[in-house]
Amino acid sequence: MPKLKTKWVCQNCGYETPKYLGKCPDCGQWSSFVEEVFDSAPNLSNKRVFTDDTKPCLINEIEIDNRIRFSTGIEEFDRVLGGGLVQGSIVLIAGDPGIGKSTILLQTGKYICKNDTKALYVSAEESASQIKLRAKRLGVESNSLYIYSQTNFEAIKKQIEEIKPQVLIIDSIQAVYSEAVTSSPGSVSQIRECTNILLDIAKNKNITVVVVGHVTKEGNIAGPKVLEHMVDTVIYFEGDRYKSYRLLRCMKNRFGTTNEVGVFNMCDDGLHEISNPSEMFLNERTQAVAPGSVVIATNEGTRPLLIEIQSLVGTTSYPSPRRVSNGIDYNRLLQILAVLEKRVGLNLSKQDVYVNVIGGIEIDEPAADLGVALAVATCARDVTVSADTVIVGELGLSGEIRAVNNLEKRIKEAEKLGFKKIVVPSANKVKKEDYTNIEIISVSRLIDAITACVNK
Repeated sequence: MPKLKTKWVCQNCGYETPKYLGKCPDCGQWSSFVEEVFDSAPNLSNKRVFTDDTKPCLINEIEIDNRIRFSTGIEEFDRVLGGGLVQGSIVLIAGDPGIGKSTILLQTGKYICKNDTKALYVSAEESASQIKLRAKRLGVESNSLYIYSQTNFEAIKKQIEEIKPQVLIIDSIQAVYSEAVTSSPGSVSQIRECTNILLDIAKNKNITVVVVGHVTKEGNIAGPKVLEHMVDTVIYFEGDRYKSYRLLRCMKNRFGTTNEVGVFNMCDDGLHEISNPSEMFLNERTQAVAPGSVVIATNEGTRPLLIEIQSLVGTTSYPSPRRVSNGIDYNRLLQILAVLEKRVGLNLSKQDVYVNVIGGIEIDEPAADLGVALAVATCARDVTVSADTVIVGELGLSGEIRAVNNLEKRIKEAEKLGFKKIVVPSANKVKKEDYTNIEIISVSRLIDAITACVNK
């Protein structure tokens, strides 16, 4: 009996080595190597083979079919995809367990099949009857949506040949395995091999493939990093598990922009689109504003969002005061507090500071700096910012207010929601006469912003 040949594969990046290593030399991950059995003989059955009659052609001679992109029936999903699904492309959707990945794909299959488009939904984690229960709750009924509960990739390929669907959904890639690979499902070798076959199917048969991917505890897509390079579009499904809203964020898109975000509300009958997310995030805000509460205008992609930031400042009984941030970067908060102490003279060395973004939204852009600084300053001095005021601006280390992008969209969003004032950086040249229903206050220094916003 021939001796089995094995190799050690890093489950984070796919690095291979003939012996076990504690730390991966490629990605630096510890304890990520798993032993896998491999066949030394080359297996040509599942290699990507393009048609032999393909020849180079001039770019000016290439014709584009007007039907190359089709709608999913969900406007927020189409927005993130750049206008809809592209024929022959592979879309990877990743997110935490229970976030709604299977729900949005089942709803998408319902709308796609309204135009007699065949769709094959392959579930490797649920039985057909379990999917039917969800479909009944979501109101999904179709005569051209096929459900197939299978984990064997060879059986899946056989059904693709028989049904000939225009859209193929794999839920999920980590649960599917190919008999050509001896390692267990979910391993780097299995994910890479199955994705290679899906890529060949999508390009040669012009089938749109949507793949569901799991995420690790760090929030990254499970499997090798090359998986994200192989697919055409990478979409993350985000949301607070204690809130009903969901964000669909595009991280990579070969056929559109990566600056778009879709907002949904998870209900009993599925995901509902939210056309005005700012109103949803501010619906619990009252006119009796407490000290430390401000509204900022941030950007999620190209869409402006008005979000409330709250701060709590109190005297500490410990030698080292606490700094807690929810929704903004912790180091960014420390930088803002340092500017407040040095440039404004606000002594926070013996004060605990808590900053929270209402709604569980994660804010990455620096345009929220001024809003955070005003929230902390007003709570420390027990004063308030008017409830009809919006704050926008990036804070520099010398206390200056720097310019932000897409300011016009932020002003229009604040004006549409009925706010009367907006504080903006003076570095942004705004034509104030273009806005009649909102007062624009331009500031260049942090101390000027505090003076202009605080209710005397």
